[in-house]
Amino acid sequence: MKQTFAGLTLGALLFAAPVYAQVVDSGSHDTSLPIAITADAMEVEQESQRAIFLGAVDVEQGDLRLKADELIVYYRDKEAQDDNAIYRIEVTGNVTFAAPNETAKGDIGVYDVDVGTITLSGNVVLTSGDNVIRGNEAIMHLETGKSEVRGGAGGDGRVEGLFVPDKSEEEGTE
Repeated sequence: MKQTFAGLTLGALLFAAPVYAQVVDSGSHDTSLPIAITADAMEVEQESQRAIFLGAVDVEQGDLRLKADELIVYYRDKEAQDDNAIYRIEVTGNVTFAAPNETAKGDIGVYDVDVGTITLSGNVVLTSGDNVIRGNEAIMHLETGKSEVRGGAGGDGRVEGLFVPDKSEEEGTE
């Protein structure tokens, strides 16, 4: 059973150790879906097998969306290509990752397509409704829906969380 964002225990918040939570509920995201990328400009470095997208970068794969100022796509050549031509995406500047109902923001990010993880670093803010978690690093496992947040944004090594109870469930029990 997946943990919900609000399902974190108070005890987990009191430790500086990693905090595990379901922050971005991507469900069973299919990493084999096509990846669409738009930007203001693009440069291709064929020899190093990468493409650099600059300015208002927007990436979509299924119902997941990634935005940033700059994005570098690493791809395999046709002879070495397995299932995905694109195997890694690095983003910098105003990074925002969004799934239905949740968002994750940070300074830099890496989407490892083969493994199915997104790692955000620097001033990380994860939101789900009114619930918010802040830290220095977040790792989201797209296939399992598990997320991990580490190190506080304030430099003290602690993760901050604000969890707002769902009033609609309480009102229905009276």
